[in-house]
Amino acid sequence: MYFNIDADKNTTYDAIVIGSGISGGWAAKELCEKGLKTLVLERGRMVEHIKDYPTAMKNIWEFDHRLRDTKEDLKKNPIVNRCYAYSEATQHFFVKDEQHPYIQEKPFDWIRGYQVGGKSLLWARQTQRWSEYEFEAPARDGFAVDWPIRYKDIAPWYSHVERFAGISGNKDNIKNLPDGEFLPAWELNCVEKHIQSQVKKSYQDRQVIIGRCAHLTKPNEIHHQQGRGQCQARSLCERGCPFGGYFSSNSSTLPWAAKTGKLTIRPNSVVNSIIYDEKLGKASGVRVVDTNTKESIEYKARIIFVNGATLNSNLILLNSTSNRFPNGLGNDSGVLGQYIAFHQYRGQGGATFEGYTDQYYYGRRPTSAFMPSFRNVEKQETDFLRGYMVAFSAGRGSWQRGSKPEAFGADFKESLTHPGDTWGIYIQMQGETIPKKENHVRLSKDKTDAWGVPQLITSIDYDENDSKMMKDFHIQASEMLEKAGCKNISMFDSKQAPGLDIHEMGGIRMGKDPKTSMLNEWNQLYTCKNVFVTDGACMTSIGNQNPSLTFMALTARAANYAVSELKKKNL
Repeated sequence: MYFNIDADKNTTYDAIVIGSGISGGWAAKELCEKGLKTLVLERGRMVEHIKDYPTAMKNIWEFDHRLRDTKEDLKKNPIVNRCYAYSEATQHFFVKDEQHPYIQEKPFDWIRGYQVGGKSLLWARQTQRWSEYEFEAPARDGFAVDWPIRYKDIAPWYSHVERFAGISGNKDNIKNLPDGEFLPAWELNCVEKHIQSQVKKSYQDRQVIIGRCAHLTKPNEIHHQQGRGQCQARSLCERGCPFGGYFSSNSSTLPWAAKTGKLTIRPNSVVNSIIYDEKLGKASGVRVVDTNTKESIEYKARIIFVNGATLNSNLILLNSTSNRFPNGLGNDSGVLGQYIAFHQYRGQGGATFEGYTDQYYYGRRPTSAFMPSFRNVEKQETDFLRGYMVAFSAGRGSWQRGSKPEAFGADFKESLTHPGDTWGIYIQMQGETIPKKENHVRLSKDKTDAWGVPQLITSIDYDENDSKMMKDFHIQASEMLEKAGCKNISMFDSKQAPGLDIHEMGGIRMGKDPKTSMLNEWNQLYTCKNVFVTDGACMTSIGNQNPSLTFMALTARAANYAVSELKKKNL
């Protein structure tokens, strides 16, 4: 697929999209399909589907260090090295620690991917809809502000993006995890099914399901039209999938937008700020620094979509100052950069299971067993607010476990052909944190990055609510595993810093009142109507579900609204 990346010849567009990741790709697709000449600005390098996945087909022995971290890399990049997907095979898709510095007022692991496609090449691909309970939670429980939309407003857009992206799953009929437009689901293994049955027998409010994920188990015609094929279950997804088996901007939305002839992608373009026109009372364009030449360039457009990923989107608006907006674009409410929240993964654990030694499983699987939140769903029931999803998986020891120390020769080889006698179980929480004013980001007054943009200061931490939730998970997970007949149950606190979940959200939140929020029900800045924010920064609260599907649906909804408003000449 040919991408037009020669944007210097024309600096005026119908629309500008800042960022090319999951939400930016969807903005580009929707806007181009509706006939808008669209410029996508990406601060990183160009990455084309298949062509630029250099490690996708490599074997472990073809890597210099056999995928092991070197002492030098661990020393130079302690933050990004904490990410599960970072390795010798994927490091070219990650931002190294020294490449874009930031200031940690409190420990925060900011994991970033600067290239065309962003973190859509690296995400874990788990996709669940929100339910009515998540949209109602702030108003019901008295935190953050009320969402300006409800599930019924976004439900059709969930369907819209699910059909195009390709989501595998079952119709589970769970009130706080609505069903979607699904391809055939993956399957639980025998021990996971055993735990599933025991949980169902022991609890009326808990249900174990196979995870819903953005993988093509059985592609439909729309996926063939995108040039994508069936997931091969290789478990090498973060290297880039040459089959297009999982959803990414590179394999799906950006090529689709390019086919319209309306798309221009400009990589190596750091957005300094959005330009506000005092006379027109709206944004007129975007100021960009070319990372190769350090040249400053201005691009103009009628509408601007901000999709730089949560913290960078906050950074851009904070740095977009003018006489009208001295504290950041659209920031009359003063809440810009505040109420950052994230998912907490600190609660984790393990166990063993004896039995089913006559059964095994075939191949790999891009998802695990999930249990939707069962805490505080319809009303407040615990000493902490909100709840958590549970994810777990069971596996049987394989040849990789090694062998008996006395084994040698034929006996050694024979021992490696048999799986271990015991199954191991890993379990973790994905907990909802409550947006708080003190959890914020702001700009440094004296430190800038290599492109002259102020460095971001992160001041984000856990609180007592998070600790109580984690303790509850430890108790409940232990109890469920014990009822399922598991042994050697142990729970622990990973003590990981916020950010390593890579689910940070908020700072440019939606709301009903411009005095307490930034965006209206269409993800539109209240005080700068032609600027839309539809990535994680727009989130009022964060639910307990994986967030990317919601970002996609909000983006598609907002883009279609923006086009309709343009046609009415309201923007």
